[in-house]
Amino acid sequence: MAAAKSTVRSISQQAFNEMVQENIDDLDMDPAEALADAIETLTLQGVDLSGIVTDTLPGETNPVIHSIDRIKQLQLLDWTDVDEVLGLLDGLGELLRVEGSGNGAIGARNGGVEVMCEVCLKARAGGCGSVLVKGLDALAAFLLDLQSTETFRQRGGPKMLIEILNKETENVNILNSVFSVVAAASTGNEVIKESFVELHIDELIVTIMKKHTKGSIPSLYDAIRVLLAADDNRVVASQVYGYARQFAKVGIAEALVESLKDGISSPGLVSATIALKAVAVNVSANFPNASEIFALCVYELYLFPVIAKNFKLCAK
Repeated sequence: MAAAKSTVRSISQQAFNEMVQENIDDLDMDPAEALADAIETLTLQGVDLSGIVTDTLPGETNPVIHSIDRIKQLQLLDWTDVDEVLGLLDGLGELLRVEGSGNGAIGARNGGVEVMCEVCLKARAGGCGSVLVKGLDALAAFLLDLQSTETFRQRGGPKMLIEILNKETENVNILNSVFSVVAAASTGNEVIKESFVELHIDELIVTIMKKHTKGSIPSLYDAIRVLLAADDNRVVASQVYGYARQFAKVGIAEALVESLKDGISSPGLVSATIALKAVAVNVSANFPNASEIFALCVYELYLFPVIAKNFKLCAK
């Protein structure tokens, strides 16, 4: 069954700004009153204001947009001042971490995805790891909906991330940031999941898990879970079940079990177990290694009661 069409209305930043300005010019409202009236009117009309700057008066500059625009300018100057780029990324990161601010959506609607893709490409080519990590973290924060993830795909995002994973196999900070982008970009977008699978991300995940300390790359587990989640409402028959079989075949299930060998004290215990479940429950019973996957499921079912008992969550 096809998903119901959304009836939510949207508006551009330019149209919103023009509405505020009309309130000032035509209705003699002061700027604060004009802004509040525009927000109230559009909200009553059912307009989605996510990603729209609604807390800045006419003539003022939103700090998220300012940071993106300045980084874009520095891109054109070929980064003559890397320290300024790092400072801007630090400030942008702080803004994006403000809970409930909507700054991620604002950045996404004002070129944030495109700019951060360019930052990551340039940082990777120039070997600037600190800029790469901060750029990846900002990029993950901008990937909030289908529009932003499609922009990421169209900019060659999946291929860029795979190239980084192939090159930066030793740096856990970069790897963790890359997998956070993988998870964000793949959420609700089956096309991007397919792109990553076609680029053999499953094999890279196994290689990286074997190389690094258990739990040292927490976002890797989130990436596995999201890649194997049938969460794209546009798709009638998801391919993630086939991806799970492919993941199992290259040894991801075994690698996840290995990361849980320390039992209750295993780093990233909950995340790793959830990722393991994503692999196990999606594998067909007719798959040749079904008995192995079933054993993993039993292992998981053993772990959860132990976890629950440890935190006194089991019913007495």
